[in-house]
Formats: sequence, C-alpha cells, structure tokens
Amino acid sequence: MSGSERLALLGGSPVINAPFADYKSMGEAEEAAVKRVVQSGCLSGFFGSPGPEFGGGPEVQAFEREWSERFGIKHTVSVNSATSGLYAACGAIGLSPGDEVIVPPWTMSATVAAPIFYGGIPVFADIEDETFCIDPGQVEKQVTDKTKAIICVNLFGHPAKLHELRALADRHGIYLIEDNAQSPLGSEDGKPTGTIGHIGIYSLNFHKHIHTGEGGMCVTDNDDLATRLKLIRNHGENCTDMLDGGPITNMVGMNLRMTEMSASVGRVQLSNADAHVEARERIAQRLTDGLQGLDGLSPPVTRDGCRHNFYVWMMKVDEAALGVSRALFSDALAAEGFPHATGYVAPLYRLPLFQKRIAIGRDAWPFTLTERTYDDIACPVTEDMHENRALLFEPCAYDLSDEDIDRMIKAVKKVHAGRDQLNARKSTGT
Repeated sequence: MSGSERLALLGGSPVINAPFADYKSMGEAEEAAVKRVVQSGCLSGFFGSPGPEFGGGPEVQAFEREWSERFGIKHTVSVNSATSGLYAACGAIGLSPGDEVIVPPWTMSATVAAPIFYGGIPVFADIEDETFCIDPGQVEKQVTDKTKAIICVNLFGHPAKLHELRALADRHGIYLIEDNAQSPLGSEDGKPTGTIGHIGIYSLNFHKHIHTGEGGMCVTDNDDLATRLKLIRNHGENCTDMLDGGPITNMVGMNLRMTEMSASVGRVQLSNADAHVEARERIAQRLTDGLQGLDGLSPPVTRDGCRHNFYVWMMKVDEAALGVSRALFSDALAAEGFPHATGYVAPLYRLPLFQKRIAIGRDAWPFTLTERTYDDIACPVTEDMHENRALLFEPCAYDLSDEDIDRMIKAVKKVHAGRDQLNARKSTGT
C-alpha cells in the first residue's frame, strides 16, 4: 500500500503535513563554557598516575561536585558514557568470573553486556506490564547462591520498584545497580532515581534529556565503591594504594575519562535540567490527557509516588479491543505524519551473543562457566510488549508546541475512528 493510498484511505491530507522541529538544548551558555575551556588550554586535566590530577581537571571536578549537590549523593564519578559507567560499576562491586547478574531483557544492550567484560553471567528476569521495568517478583525467582547483583533499568523515564529491589538486594547480600540513563530527574517516594541502588548510572548521550554529546555519571554513597569507580575510570592499576590495603580485584583500569569541554557543557545542562525535563513531561502529559478512553489504546501510567521523565512515551495496543492490527494501525499513523516506532528493542536474550553463547575468546568464555542457556527463556510480558503491544514516541527528540501536540492527538483519533476503513481496505487488498 503506497503512502498516497494510505492517506486517501484515511481521508485525504495528513493531519501532520511537515516534520516537527528537532529539540535543541544547546545555546549561548554552552558555547561560552566551551570557549572558556578552549581559551584555558586545558582540554583534559587527567593524569593516569597518583597525584592531584588523578581526579581530572577543574571543570570535571566542579561538575562532579555540582551533580552530588543536586542529587543529594556523597560521591559522583564522571565517565565518558553511561556504558562505561556500567562497566565500571560491575568492576567496582568485585564481579568475578561465573558470578550471576540479574538483568531485564527490554533495554539497551549495554545493560546486559556490561557484566560479561568481568566474566559475569547475565540472567534475565521479566518486566512488569504497566511501567515496563524489571519485576521484583521475577527477580526473586532468579536469585541463587551465584547471584552477585541486580541491574535494574528505570525504563523510558519511569522508576523501577527501586525501594523494593534495594530491600531484596540487601536481604540477599547482593548489589543493586541502577541504569538510570533515561530518568535523570525521576523519583520514587521523594528519593531521586539513581540514588537508591548501591551505584546509579546516568547518561549524558546526545539524545538524552540533558547531555554533553557523550558522557555519563556514576553516583554512590559508599566510599569504597566510589574509590574503585575512580580507579577503573583512570588506569587504576597505577594507584591501587588508594584502596588502603583493600582487595585489588578488577583494578586493571581503563580510560573512561570525561573531557573538560564535556564537563563544562554538562555544568550548564545540569543548571537547566528542570526546564529540559519538564518540557518532555509536558509533551507526554498533554498526549496522555488527550488520548484517554480510546478502545484498544492505553496511554502510559505513572505509579503512585513516582515521577516519570518520559524519555519515551509508550502507548499499549490491545489488538482485540482495537479491532485492527498494531502493524496496520502503525502504517496509518505514519501516513498521518505521527513519528513513532513499534516494539522498542527485541528481547535481548535473542541476540547471537546469548543464543550462540558467543562472548570472549575461542571457547565462548564466560559462558563456559555456567550451565545456563538462553534458548528457553520465559519472559512473556517482554515478548508480548515487543511483538504485539508497544507503540512508542520519543518526546526528547522534538520541540513541540501545544498546537503540534494537538495535531498528534488528532492524528491518533483520526486513525482510531477509521479502523473499519483500514480493515476494509486490507480485506480487499487495495
């Protein structure tokens, strides 16, 4: 079915007849910050050896202090990406070959790949069907005497059941790591996301709410974990005396350091974080309010006591109640100019990495250390969301007026009202 045919089927011209403007968060303040750093001549203040420069330059250190103050956390350790932060976190907790880490199957792949670098074995636990974060009940079922940690994801900007997960982790004597890449100002019961686990990781990638192009932040209230994060970030094998006689497992460091220019931009972005995040939340709330009560479509919900930052606005599709397939509904929405996607990412246990148990080295280490396989994973909620139900829009990508959002609402309602036409067209093959 061609684009013109879809448009004609649904009543002529599309509701949204021009692409939306991109959201651009950079401005004069960021330009001035970068200029200040360039003029200083110090683009990186790190030395990979003991001494005052081990912790980076003045912009990096100021950014870390300001981050800690903003989120009420004792330690902040900047890195060059949230992925690097996940690697560092897995090393900092002393993850060893054969240790198991419980992870969700519906997230960016770095979340589940990070443990493998230390020989950890990812173990998948299904998600909840309302907020799409890892289900604590399913996590509990996967805990064994080999479990070292849980990595939860505050997916799409909504908090996982963080206090429940932290209590579960503490009860079993394991670690909780928060992948907080998509929820910079989220909260559960007044506590910021990223600060409830033993370590929290934030993303400053260019398509996040606030960003430095590439970058990330690790936070913790634990002194030892903070030191270990710093060592892994910056050639820590040179500086293990900082552990004051503690174990030096995983203290072969990397170069995960943030530049002074990135930090200078991040400081500006952090100072404006409320405006950036609230703009995304406004878009999501207007969409949600405008699309209530449509058979077969369920706008996102926010659990009581939580703040949802809406990195993604996800609507659930019930094909039986809708009376049309998600695929056909999506085609019609696209023809109306509504930017969206279906399915998010395929469940990560489908990746060749897990199905073929291919990782590091000729013998597929570390999977040689476990009897677990990934060809019979039971995560029905994840499967259903990906295959049948998820329809997503990314508020972070666009700069939308109320009128733009109203056109989006009108487009959904137009397609929803034209479901019989869609089915009729499909049945005749025209």
